[in-house]
Amino acid sequence: MKTILISGGSGFVGQSLFNFFKNQNYDVNILSREILKDSKKLDEFIQNSDILINLSGANIINRWSEKYKKLLYKSRIDTTKTLVESIKRVEKKPKMFISTSAVGIYDNKSKYDENGSLGDDFLSKLCQDWEKEALKAKNTTTKVSVFRFGIVLGKSGGAFKKMITPFKLGLGGIIGNGKQHFSYIHIEDLLEAYKYIIKNEFDGIFNLTAPIPTTNYEFTKTLGKVLNRATIFTIPEFILKLIFSEGAKVLSDGQSAVPKKLLDLGFEFKYKNIEDSLKSLVK
Repeated sequence: MKTILISGGSGFVGQSLFNFFKNQNYDVNILSREILKDSKKLDEFIQNSDILINLSGANIINRWSEKYKKLLYKSRIDTTKTLVESIKRVEKKPKMFISTSAVGIYDNKSKYDENGSLGDDFLSKLCQDWEKEALKAKNTTTKVSVFRFGIVLGKSGGAFKKMITPFKLGLGGIIGNGKQHFSYIHIEDLLEAYKYIIKNEFDGIFNLTAPIPTTNYEFTKTLGKVLNRATIFTIPEFILKLIFSEGAKVLSDGQSAVPKKLLDLGFEFKYKNIEDSLKSLVK
């Protein structure tokens, strides 16, 4: 039986992974903040794990004050550095280290696979530093994979759970002009992608996004259609900036990313387009 250790396991994706792999008869453990602060205990957990999954990081959808930007950075880079240092210290190293990143690493000028052009804003640079730190764990016995997430859509948490109620009330609407790219992945496909990479011990950088990206406008109109609700409202960008400051870019900008590496390796997506994804979540 393989043992999986998850850092940052209290969130929507972390809990979904925990339950998914438990049901697959894996031995799954969650790293607490207390253990992360205790190098001796951390080393014990890591050297007794086959797979280390790193999901740590403060919520990106928030108001980006200078203080909060430091928290976004620290919660990702410092935690990843702590995990990597432990991997380097222990004698029995995990077979795989799977760390997280985001499609926000790309600029928003085109549709990109994993070799796409990187951005130069705060979010992109944060993702770039995050990935560089994770890749330092690579050694003769530990393979490193980095998963660049799109927006993860699932019933039990994340962005979809927050937005479904206003849409059901007929209060949903596009953000800005709605033309911004919207790269997403259904939670079921995300879980299966983790399983696929672990089973086959693939390493490298992977976009975890549905094969067919969409836009904010198409997402909004499709969700309204499957709910049979009007989507007549528009959320102006200046309102988002008042609420989220620089963090509004996460909602008003967008990247178009495709999962070329997963597809090339033979991974089969269950939900390839936004309509199929949303129908499965609202039925």
